[in-house]
Amino acid sequence: MTSGAWRHAILVLSALACAAIVFARPPLAQPLDYHQFADSRAFFGIPRALDVLSNVPFAIVGIAGLLVVARSRAFRDPVERWAYGVLFAGVTLTAFGSSWYHLAPDNDRLVWDRLPMAVGFMGLLTAIVAERVSARAARALLVPLLVLGCGSVLYWHWTELRGAGDLRLYVLVQFGSLVVILLLLMLYRAPHGGTGWLLAGLAAYTAAKGLEAADRTIFHAGSAVSGHTLKHLAAAAGVACVVAMLRARSYNA
Repeated sequence: MTSGAWRHAILVLSALACAAIVFARPPLAQPLDYHQFADSRAFFGIPRALDVLSNVPFAIVGIAGLLVVARSRAFRDPVERWAYGVLFAGVTLTAFGSSWYHLAPDNDRLVWDRLPMAVGFMGLLTAIVAERVSARAARALLVPLLVLGCGSVLYWHWTELRGAGDLRLYVLVQFGSLVVILLLLMLYRAPHGGTGWLLAGLAAYTAAKGLEAADRTIFHAGSAVSGHTLKHLAAAAGVACVVAMLRARSYNA
């Protein structure tokens, strides 16, 4: 078996292992206390103001990314441009969906927070497949992955409405895609470079999840800002790393 075939096999088996681990668990409902964020302060008539306003950076980096994608001549295949465009469109829409959710958090509004995030995850995954594995594979995967990402959110919401919430598919989409992206960075060389920027972006997103988990601890430590507010800023910084990578690539093209 060639080295390329081994890499493909490791990637596919790892993705299947992620799916097996996730679905070995019983159905996972959305905890209702998830919506009880630490910082409920209102400013300027905006409820939960800092959790709402901290979404503005998503709009900034999302639009900046769309502009870079539109202007760059560094893409080897159109599918790379489309996939990165999907990523940044998802990030931009996250600014609006997450803001809407944080104004009055509940499961119904959480759908509009998670849908654009799922779109963004699938766009980034497809972009890296296009760059490092095969543009042909990326063209075949882009639409099915988008359907999977959006479907995972809609399926979760449908199960919640039936009283038997199941987040497993959404967990697989979010965390499974990040595992596969990390493997792609480790196993495949990028013709454009930029691995450092992508690893920095993944590190920022990992930090964002840690800040989210420490929401109340951080807020009660000083009552100035909550972990969830910082989570938004860290996640936006992770996307900014991708924008910076593409800008550098454009200048070097």
